[in-house]
Amino acid sequence: MRLPSWISQHVAALRAVIVFTIVLGLAYPLVMVAVGKLPGLDSRANGSMITVADNKVGSKLIGQLFTDKDGNPIPKYFQSRPSAAGDGYDPTSTSASNLGPESIVDTLSKNPDDASQSLLTQVCTRSLDIGKLEGVSGARPFCAPDGTGAVLGVFRSGGFTGPITRVVAVNETGTPFLDTYQGVKVEPAQNDVDYQAEGAVMTPIRGDAPAKPAVPADAVTASGSGLDPDISPQYADLQAPRIARERGLTLDQVHQLIKAHTDGRTLGFMGEPGVNVLELNIALDQGQK
Repeated sequence: MRLPSWISQHVAALRAVIVFTIVLGLAYPLVMVAVGKLPGLDSRANGSMITVADNKVGSKLIGQLFTDKDGNPIPKYFQSRPSAAGDGYDPTSTSASNLGPESIVDTLSKNPDDASQSLLTQVCTRSLDIGKLEGVSGARPFCAPDGTGAVLGVFRSGGFTGPITRVVAVNETGTPFLDTYQGVKVEPAQNDVDYQAEGAVMTPIRGDAPAKPAVPADAVTASGSGLDPDISPQYADLQAPRIARERGLTLDQVHQLIKAHTDGRTLGFMGEPGVNVLELNIALDQGQK
C-alpha cells in the first residue's frame, strides 16, 4: 500500500531527526569527551587548572589579582594587568570597560553615583600608582601630575575659531595643572557642568612626558575580556627589581624565571609574547620553600 505523499514526507523528516540526533547529539559529544581525556589534553579539557599541593589555585587561562583585602598590591608578587570584569577577573562578569580613545573627559559630580572617570584619567592614575610602586616615573603624555587626564575646555569667541575667551581644566576641581593657556588664565572645573555642551573645544595637553613611558601600556589598560592571564615581558621586567628585593633574590634569578614562563607568539608570528602571572608567582613561592 502506497502511503500518501504528506505522510511519506513526515516519515522522512522523522528519520532525519533521529539520525542527526544520534550523530550530532550523542556520538559527536561522546567522541569529543573521549578526545579530551587523551593524555596531554585532559588538563586543558578541564579548564587548564593549576594544582599546588593537591589544591587547585586557579586556571592558567584566567588571570587573578594579587592584592590584599584592601585592594593594595602585595609587594612580593608580580601584579596582573587591570581588569574590568566585575571586581576584577570575575569569570561571571567578563567584559570590557567599553571606553575608547575619545573618552578623555571625566564626569564630575558631588554625587559619587553620578561621577565617573574617563579612560584617559584611569590610565593616568594607574600609571602614577605603578610608578610609585616600582620606583620609576609614572608620567605619560596627556596626563597631569596628579594622575588626571590633562584636558582643557577652550572657549573661543567664534565657537571653533576666534580669540580664546575662557579656559577650563575640565578634569580638575582643584588647582589646574596649567596656570595659563595662550595667555588666558585656566579655571578649575565645577561639578555637574558639561563644558562640551556649553561649546568648549576639548584640548588634550601632551606635556613634557617621554614618548615612551616607563610604565608599559598593558600595565594601565584592561583586556577586552577582563580575564587576560598574561602580561608583557616589558611589564614583568619593570616589576623584577621589586620582586628581587622583596624575595631576597638576585635580579638575574628573577629574569630567568620571567624568561622560563614567557610564551612566544602563537605559531611564531601571531600576537605578542606573554608572561603568565599565576604560573610565575607559583614558581616564586615554590622556589622559596
